[in-house]
Amino acid sequence: MELGEIVVTELPNERELYKKDMPRAQDLLWRSGNWIHHSFGYLTGEMNEYGEWMKSKPLMVQLVDWILRGTSQVMFVNNPLSGLIILVGLFIQSPWWMLTGCTGTTVSTLTALALSQDRSSIAAGLHGYNGILVGLLMAVYSDKGDYYWWLLPPVAVISMACPVLSSALGSIFSKWDLPVFTLPFNIVVTLYLAATGHYNPFFPTTLIKPVAAVPNITWSDINVPLLLQSIPVGIGQVYGCGNPWTGGIFLVALLISSPLICLHAAIGSAVGMFAALSIASPFDSIYLGLHNYNCALACIAIGGMFYALTWQTHVLSLACALFCAYSGAALANALSVLGLPVCTWPFCLSALLFLLITSQNPAIYKMPLCQVTHPEANRIYYLRMRRRASESRREEQKRREQKPSGGSGVNSGGTPLCTPKSRHAH
Repeated sequence: MELGEIVVTELPNERELYKKDMPRAQDLLWRSGNWIHHSFGYLTGEMNEYGEWMKSKPLMVQLVDWILRGTSQVMFVNNPLSGLIILVGLFIQSPWWMLTGCTGTTVSTLTALALSQDRSSIAAGLHGYNGILVGLLMAVYSDKGDYYWWLLPPVAVISMACPVLSSALGSIFSKWDLPVFTLPFNIVVTLYLAATGHYNPFFPTTLIKPVAAVPNITWSDINVPLLLQSIPVGIGQVYGCGNPWTGGIFLVALLISSPLICLHAAIGSAVGMFAALSIASPFDSIYLGLHNYNCALACIAIGGMFYALTWQTHVLSLACALFCAYSGAALANALSVLGLPVCTWPFCLSALLFLLITSQNPAIYKMPLCQVTHPEANRIYYLRMRRRASESRREEQKRREQKPSGGSGVNSGGTPLCTPKSRHAH
């Protein structure tokens, strides 16, 4: 035997054992991968399995789930894990803000429960997200600083009005199958800030002044890192937070529930930043993300949330975000004369206008409000409906082809042997 040769001896049953062990290893690997996929699936989307499990729990345990879902519903996310992560981000920003926000969403949810609102809407957090915004923004615009405990009673009282306004506006908007968005929050907070003002002895608010001079803008002084940082900051400004780490945590919360929502939030925030630069807005306000947050919400709403996601609706979402940026600048200048912040009025105005669009393009498909979940599921629903419509058209075409033509009957004495059937509109 030469030195380069290697002799391999194989036992008689070794090949059979190898053939038996390989499927077992592959099956074990497939099961572990499938288990990881299913486990991750339980945490994404709307966590429906967890929601079904919570229905049998006591009311106080369910209330925690409703509060978490209401916290995330500000960003159109119905996921308690995302809501918990968002609360962590709020705690990093300010524990006091987190406390006032939780107070608002708790009172708002309990008020909806006392008013016997639809239980499924309460469980989805749809009566809590306006409340958390009320609590947060009242703390943000309070001139008394943090831990002014006398602010909690008005937070609770004003949050109680949110379910009332949501129900009233919902009965009106249901005629056009439109959501109420954050209109209840905008109404009650604007009224509160207008009623108190900066010089109120009990609840003074931050003084807001209109621009009275030409801002000194030097384009060479622009800070590109801060400009890029304004994208996550703009996401955080949806909750009134200016910390970039908080905005990054919010993006992670969105990514867990829906990558498409996370993507459109970042794109909308970037569109707001570029739009602010195009009208020479002050750099400080751009760095703080004050021009971005409404655009992020508008881009999410149109880009897959209330329209099924196609490339046409994606372009439409960019147009809506751009319209929201410029309308937001106009409203900010107008409301600053009254000493009021813009809140999310530009988002509500822009999104409602774009949802009222009528189009003959089947790719611009407005989701029925009762079927809206998250963009990934909305697209699946849209594709299923399109497939059913295509199948029904083919069946209708086959039925028409099988019908005998009206001119083929033989006339006898001027009386037709058969009368042509009337054609029904499909």
